[in-house]
Amino acid sequence: MSRTFSPAEAAALSGIGIKAVHNAIDKRIVDTVTSPGSSRRRALTKEGLLRLKLWYGVGSTLAAARRQRLFEEIKAAPRAKTVKADDLLIIDVEEARKQLAARMSDLKEAETAIGRVKGVMGGEPVFKGTRVPARLVAAMLEQGAEEWDILEGYPSLTPRMLELAKIWTAAHPARGRPKSMADYGWKIKSSVTVPLKSYPRPRTRS
Repeated sequence: MSRTFSPAEAAALSGIGIKAVHNAIDKRIVDTVTSPGSSRRRALTKEGLLRLKLWYGVGSTLAAARRQRLFEEIKAAPRAKTVKADDLLIIDVEEARKQLAARMSDLKEAETAIGRVKGVMGGEPVFKGTRVPARLVAAMLEQGAEEWDILEGYPSLTPRMLELAKIWTAAHPARGRPKSMADYGWKIKSSVTVPLKSYPRPRTRS
């Protein structure tokens, strides 16, 4: 059997929120499989990923029943580049496949570059050959840190590695509470206290 994808991986690859992915599974919009030797019971195939991407990509443009017929047409002609949805709408299935293939390639590259290394950062997944946790990089980017600032602080990283950190973290969300700097073995060297701006109290009538 070809590779299957967890709901988190499906969300990262399709660009759809994880809640929407679970919703699509619960409503049987997409079929799931259980991989041999795996505990995954809500895994998606490549065909499921394509269906997921098109279902939410088309959105309210087509009624649910028409979207279902659209998938039947794609299944009947799996190599078709486009599928006519109605008189005015043509779905570019080939482009959707290309986008998914590019994201799968990115995820594969990320999973090769990132992993747990015995004795490094307490088993937290890092970029191999460094002590930099991938989830930390993704968190800094999400919180608005500039790429150049991260690269300056971590010379062992490259711009490409920052991109890989984002898709890897999306596909492999951490369980439990987020780790603090102390958990990573880092200490705050200095801190700055910023006073809150004071506002005049409203006057009360006597």
